[in-house]
Amino acid sequence: MIAGVDEAGRGPLAGPVYAAAVILPEQFDLPGLTDSKKLSEKKRLWLEQQIFEVAIAWAVASASADEIDQINILQASLLAMQRAVTALAIQPNALHVDGLYVPACGLPAQAIVNGDALEACISAASILAKNARDRDMLRLHHHYPQYGFDRHKGYPTAAHLTALSQYGACPEHRTTFAPVRRIIAQATFF
Repeated sequence: MIAGVDEAGRGPLAGPVYAAAVILPEQFDLPGLTDSKKLSEKKRLWLEQQIFEVAIAWAVASASADEIDQINILQASLLAMQRAVTALAIQPNALHVDGLYVPACGLPAQAIVNGDALEACISAASILAKNARDRDMLRLHHHYPQYGFDRHKGYPTAAHLTALSQYGACPEHRTTFAPVRRIIAQATFF
């Protein structure tokens, strides 16, 4: 049993990074399953329900903005992946992980570049992680509506950078990321 593992949210300036681990049945075929970044929100939500129905096991976990600032985004991504794998109701025999690095889980693991477009179990993990993170960013939008997290999900869009300049950083911003660090430095300077 192989678990596909992927993360969502390495590039944003705010919010947690999420990861998911998914074990699919051996004879699994779900048309349209691919890298979450290539799918519309509607398609991702539909696929998520299909994954929930057929997966042998799945889990989603995260690492907070504070953890990202403490250990860096790569290590926080690997930590979220480790948490997701640990949270699986059934432990896999091996991991297939999207990207260049694998989390320390004590299992045989293979890093696969573009794995979220190549392997169904990684594609499924990509979708679950992306949807979970998007839902969390909608929750954060209710706490900090001035930033527009509901629209850009924390990514460094022009609107987000303008709001960041106008309002400063909130507790969910990643203070070690350059645009946020610059805003904080400017506010401290004046």
